[in-house]
Amino acid sequence: MRILFSILTASVFLLPLADRPAQAQTGADLFGLYDLSQTDPAAAAKALDQTLADMQAAGVPDLRTFFDVATLRAEVAMRLGAWEEAVLIYGQLSQAAEANPDLDEDPVQLMALAAEAARQSGDLRATRDALRQQLNLLAERTPSPEVLARLFDSLADLSEDMGDTAEATRNRTAAAQARATPAQSDVPSRSDDLGYRTVEVYYATDRARSGEAEPASFYSGKRGAGLELGLATVTVPNEHTPGMLETPSIWKLQFSQNPGKHVVLQSVTPMEADSYFGRLQNEFADGAKTEAFVFVHGYNVAFDQAARRAAQISVDIGYPAVPILYSWPSRGKTLAYVADTAAVRLSGRRLSRFLDELVESSGATTIHVIAHSMGNRALTDALELLALKRQVSEGDAPLLGQVVFAAPDVDAGLFREMVRTIRPIAKRLTLYASEQDWALVSSRKLHGNAPRAGQGGEDTLSSPDFDSVDMSELGEDMLAHSYFADDKSALADIVTLFWRNADPARRCGLESVPHPDLPVATWQYRQDSCAARPLITAMAHMREAKVETVPQAITALSLTSDNVELRSQLEPVITRLLQD
Repeated sequence: MRILFSILTASVFLLPLADRPAQAQTGADLFGLYDLSQTDPAAAAKALDQTLADMQAAGVPDLRTFFDVATLRAEVAMRLGAWEEAVLIYGQLSQAAEANPDLDEDPVQLMALAAEAARQSGDLRATRDALRQQLNLLAERTPSPEVLARLFDSLADLSEDMGDTAEATRNRTAAAQARATPAQSDVPSRSDDLGYRTVEVYYATDRARSGEAEPASFYSGKRGAGLELGLATVTVPNEHTPGMLETPSIWKLQFSQNPGKHVVLQSVTPMEADSYFGRLQNEFADGAKTEAFVFVHGYNVAFDQAARRAAQISVDIGYPAVPILYSWPSRGKTLAYVADTAAVRLSGRRLSRFLDELVESSGATTIHVIAHSMGNRALTDALELLALKRQVSEGDAPLLGQVVFAAPDVDAGLFREMVRTIRPIAKRLTLYASEQDWALVSSRKLHGNAPRAGQGGEDTLSSPDFDSVDMSELGEDMLAHSYFADDKSALADIVTLFWRNADPARRCGLESVPHPDLPVATWQYRQDSCAARPLITAMAHMREAKVETVPQAITALSLTSDNVELRSQLEPVITRLLQD
């Protein structure tokens, strides 16, 4: 423990994340540590200590990976009943999260875990110190009155157990005052704050509820008994940067809610099926909207992050399609890869039933689907089952509009075979791949060097059943894995698909890459070859104006932009799209 504590208190956690080398250190060896922690915690503790020591000895490690390994070490300490170890580790992790807000970890919640470990150890003084530290962390934030009241109640109970009646009385009084304070509205009215917009995301999830009331932690990473439907309300700042998922320094308990600066999950409202589909049908009642898109997230994604991502995509594509999230029970942990692998396959069956009901009962004339990373395992299973159930075949009217497989973490050979069954179910299937996707490189190693469907470059899949687009030039995140949502070029391509069902030859920025030994060409996206953001705006306007001809498009462009040079760039792009 002495070695581990010295590692955790070292300068590795004090160097700002932006100053660190972007190293992708996840892989089969690290994923295996999570599995070992579930089966043999004692052996896992030794292996984790050694891993942390090795990472430190090798130089400044990737902080994200180092933090996740240390967090797993703390969880193992809790499982073993090594309470003092857990107190020390969670305390250090809380300090690390506070010093490195880009980690997107909540120091308050980590300190709460330290307090729980101290309570389990029977060390009342350490428990009180941890609770006080929670209050200190909250001092410059805006926690809910109930959260404060619970903390003061816990401190009062401890004070009584320690025989300090004066402090117990002070804490009881503080708890009462907190509860008497009117709670701030989670979603300020537009008349009070015009710095944000509100996005309603319909959702379906087979996650279990956590028992927590806070929206960000309402659903857990555990599997639920069945499918639950509902509505998530997300606010997106007006000054939002397209492709960004702006996040406060403390997220999970939402102590620093600022809709004018951050993408914030404000509320989660479960609904019965009849109410859910009735409300969804009302979205299309006046004819202003006729389409919906379903987003299926990837691995290492909690419910709150998935809801925020769905809202961000909806805002950034600017397309009048109702956003719907399917959230499967990912643990939301980097090292819980194998656990996510097990969970996602059952979710595929539930997703299939949900898509079937969505087609029948939503009221949308067209439903598009976008899946990312491991979420494609659920989607490919779901679509194959749905195609078999519906007995779809070539020439049938497609059930779905566009289906986009973004960076699919699916065995490449299996993907190719499954798509043969899936193909007739949609107007068009599109595969986004990248040879810079380090998350899929790690996954390939974990699967015995079996290629993943989302790997680009020389490994880009080619098939007459789907369009393959190599997005290797894109990717702003450290692992170049989320380019489908955080790059405006990919978003522009998605809007093009939604609006015109355009083949790659008519879309902006795509260059044909012939393969003599393969059945069809693949396509390479050339970065900065399109005015992506103005193109998205123009297409959204034309969709709303029901533009169908080139003359109508030219007129619409002249009305939406005074920039002659920009119009000259957009006109040939729009012209190609309208030449069906």
